[in-house]
Amino acid sequence: MSFTLSSQEKEILLGTARESIRSALTGEPPQYPSPTENLQGECGAFVTLHKGEDLRGCIGHIFAVKPLFSAIKELARSSAFEDPRFIPLTLSELEEADIEVSVLTPLERAESPEQVEVGVHGLYIKSGGRTGVLLPQVPVEQGWNRRQYLTNLCFKAGLSGDCWTNPRTELYLFTAIVFGEKE
Repeated sequence: MSFTLSSQEKEILLGTARESIRSALTGEPPQYPSPTENLQGECGAFVTLHKGEDLRGCIGHIFAVKPLFSAIKELARSSAFEDPRFIPLTLSELEEADIEVSVLTPLERAESPEQVEVGVHGLYIKSGGRTGVLLPQVPVEQGWNRRQYLTNLCFKAGLSGDCWTNPRTELYLFTAIVFGEKE
């Protein structure tokens, strides 16, 4: 799948994410920018919130479940208020927060772990009823090599660190268009 976003579309999505959180915090009606036709297509996506260098929330859909523009509204609120790792975001924190959006390509089954390119591929793993996902920017941010990336993906799924070596484990690759307010 070849999918691109213009600079304007990236700004629309970032503005939509911020406005979705702001309106939820203030109770004021949201003032969303108008989406382009391209933003009405269905894609998997994640919204990540950072406060300084620290993660402050990250929620997404690995699979396309609704139009991208609508998904970003929902995922931004979920990242701010429903990520179980964090207390809900406050209005003052929103002012300090940086928003990052990841728009995902469809998953493709990996033939082998050697296909994984750190910094290029996001990963989705499935084994014994457990699943886990890591976005392509995570191993770069953490300084991981391929083996560390695969091991940490297994841990994220609640599996043993070497589960990726089991032939019954399903490993999927995807790429992402990743952009944020810091850019």
